Amino acid sequence: MSNRNLSSIATIFFVFIAFNGITQTDSSVWLNDVLIFQSELNKEFADSATSPLLPEDLKTFTHLDFFPTNAEFRIEAKFVRTPNEKPFKMITSGTRRPEYVKYGEARFIYKGKYGKLSIYQNIQLSQKEGYEDYLFIPFRDLTSGKESYGAGRYLDLKIPQGDVIVIDFNKAYNPLCAYNHKYSCPIPPEENHLQIAVYAGVKAPENH
Repeated sequence: MSNRNLSSIATIFFVFIAFNGITQTDSSVWLNDVLIFQSELNKEFADSATSPLLPEDLKTFTHLDFFPTNAEFRIEAKFVRTPNEKPFKMITSGTRRPEYVKYGEARFIYKGKYGKLSIYQNIQLSQKEGYEDYLFIPFRDLTSGKESYGAGRYLDLKIPQGDVIVIDFNKAYNPLCAYNHKYSCPIPPEENHLQIAVYAGVKAPENH
């Protein structure tokens, strides 16, 4: 792709990497938010009542392995609503086929590479109180099967108020089936296979 075309895409989508010119206070708030996310995830895994871990793995669990927190992977993307999409049954690692609908797209440029992620809404979940604005991004990237879990990772978001949506890969987490075969987990559609290496979020479990 030529520099001219790349520049045009950047202009159209007015996308930029976060933390360019933001205040130190904002940076501290962001970092604290990520650390809280990591702490809560570790607590969930350590608690036998909520942990997806197998009993033998829970006995030795101390904490999940995260990539170093990196502000470069907090991206403000152009949000494009995709109305009139038809619901579909998403393929999972098991026989379960939960119903989703494509809600929109996140479009961005990271280090000169164009990226696009489809954003989905779980139809059944959206009908539950408190989850009306819940959105879901399953994705794979160039670390999948290497530093991160081979089947891909997930991001949870909320419906944005405008045409910008924050994609913070530092909050990317593994599907539960990465830890326990009894779970049936959505498999990222091919359209969400990124051609960039996302060194952020949760790494692959040691035994995978």
